[in-house]
Amino acid sequence: MKPSENGPTGVICYDLPSPYLPHASTGLLHLPRFIAKIRKHLRGELPASYQRNFCRGFDRFLCLHLGIDPQDVMDAVEEAGADEERLDRKLRELFPEDLRVHEWNRELVQKGMSEMGREALRKAKEQMGAGQREDLLSFADMIEFDEGRIS
Repeated sequence: MKPSENGPTGVICYDLPSPYLPHASTGLLHLPRFIAKIRKHLRGELPASYQRNFCRGFDRFLCLHLGIDPQDVMDAVEEAGADEERLDRKLRELFPEDLRVHEWNRELVQKGMSEMGREALRKAKEQMGAGQREDLLSFADMIEFDEGRIS
């Protein structure tokens, strides 16, 4: 697949990590994806279709869970550049000591499973032409579907 192309939600970035991928140093799901989106944003390469939820949606929920501001993560990524060890040090300084990884990871995989969430998920599936798909159970699944990791 191409690194990006147009799809039902606008430009799709196929090179972003899955929201289900845990961060190597923390185990937090979605964090590698947020970092990758920040790097694209800093290079001016994050498409408008991703800008609308940048630092919102899962990005914001993760930061709320950690008790930090998304801008602080952006600053850490910018300061560290491509140096992953330096970024890990900066994130350890920024993040609380107890990451409550199991709580966040469970919350992420279940986004869209509450009664209100199921209705929002149903609408999103219809907009993406996947209204009949019963295997798309969460918003993380919708990202996987949109970016071609679930066919």
